[in-house]
Amino acid sequence: MVVEPRVKDFICTTAHPVGCAANVKNQIEYVKSKGKAEGPKKVLVIGASTGYGLASRISVAYGYGADTLGVMFEKESNGRRTASAGFYNTRAFEEQAHKDGLYAKSINGDAFSVEIKEQVINTIKEDLGKVDMIVYSLAAPRRTMPDGTRYTSVLKTVGEEYSNKTLVLKDNTITEAHISSATEEEINATIKVMGGEDWIDWMKALNDAGVLADKVITVAYSYIGPKITFPIYAEGSIGQAKKDLYKSCDIINERWPQIKAKVAINKALVTQSSAAIPIVPLYITLLYKVMKDKGLHEGCIEQMQRLFMDKILDDSQVDENGFVRMDDWEMRDDVQSVVAERWDTVSNDNVKEIADIDGYWEDFYNMFGFKIDGVDYSADVDIM
Repeated sequence: MVVEPRVKDFICTTAHPVGCAANVKNQIEYVKSKGKAEGPKKVLVIGASTGYGLASRISVAYGYGADTLGVMFEKESNGRRTASAGFYNTRAFEEQAHKDGLYAKSINGDAFSVEIKEQVINTIKEDLGKVDMIVYSLAAPRRTMPDGTRYTSVLKTVGEEYSNKTLVLKDNTITEAHISSATEEEINATIKVMGGEDWIDWMKALNDAGVLADKVITVAYSYIGPKITFPIYAEGSIGQAKKDLYKSCDIINERWPQIKAKVAINKALVTQSSAAIPIVPLYITLLYKVMKDKGLHEGCIEQMQRLFMDKILDDSQVDENGFVRMDDWEMRDDVQSVVAERWDTVSNDNVKEIADIDGYWEDFYNMFGFKIDGVDYSADVDIM
C-alpha cells in the first residue's frame, strides 16, 4: 500500500511505518552523537510512544545505556488502515534497541488501569528486578476508573470566557478563537484525567510491589508558557490539572522518602496534544521563528537529551518552585519580547513572514512519519 497523509483538523489519521522508523532512527542518532553519561540503568516510561515520552525513552536508552520498559496505548493496523504512529514508533525503537544490545519491551494498554499496572509490575519482576527511574509522560483525553466511571478532559478557561488570535491549521489563516469557561464538573474531570492522581497510583503500586530501587527518581512533564497562553493553559482547565500534578509531586516526595520526584517544565512544541489547544499553534509558529533565528530552537529529542544528560540528576538544576526548567531558552526575555511584539502585529498579510508555519507543519507531519528525508513515499509499504 502507498500511504499518504490524511489530515483532519489537528490530527493525521494515517501513519507511515517506514517514515516513523526513519524518524526514530534520526532521534537515536542524535542522542548517540551527544555521547553517554552515567545514569539510571532500568527505566520505566509511562506514555512512551510519541512526543516527549518517546524522546525520553530514546534519551535514557542511548544516553545512559538503560534497559527500558514502555507503556503505550496504540492501535495496530487492521490491514486496511495503518497503525497509529506510536505503534510504528515503538516497534522501530524496539527493533533498533535489540540490535544495539539493549533490553526494550513495551506493554500496549490503558496505563490508567489496574490491569496494566499489574502487567508492568510482573514484567519488571521477571525481566528487570527493579527500576531506578520512572518517566511519567501520559497524555490522554479521558480516563476510566476501576469502578467504570469515565472522565473526559476539556480545553476551556476557568472563570470568564476568553478570545484571542489563533491559527486555523487547515488553511494557515489567522482568526479569532472564542473559548468558553469550564464548569466545576469539567474542571474536576480534567484534573482526574490530566492531574497527578494516576502518577501517585503508579508510584504506590510499584513501591508496594517492591520493584523500586533504593534511590529511584521519577519525573513528570508540564508546561507553563507566557501570559499570552495563560487563560487557555496555565490558568485554564489544563492548568488546574497541572497544579494538581505539582501537589502530587510533593505528596510522592513526602510519602516515600526513598523516591525523588521532580516536574520538568518543557518547551512549547508541536505534539498531538498541543495541536489541539486553541491559540497555542499560532504562538508556537511565532516562537519557532524567533528561536530558530537566535539558534535556540529545540525539538522533543533535543529537549529530552538535554534534560537527562544535563539536568535531571543534578538537584541544583531547579527553580524556586523545585521545577526543572527546560523552557529556560523559550522564556528568555530576548525571545519573549520579540514573540509578544509579533503577536500584536500578526495578521493574514504577514503571518508567513513573521511566523514559522512551514516549520510547524514539518514537525506535524514528522510526528506521523511523513516528510522525512530519505523516505520514498511513492513506494508500497507493509502497513502491518
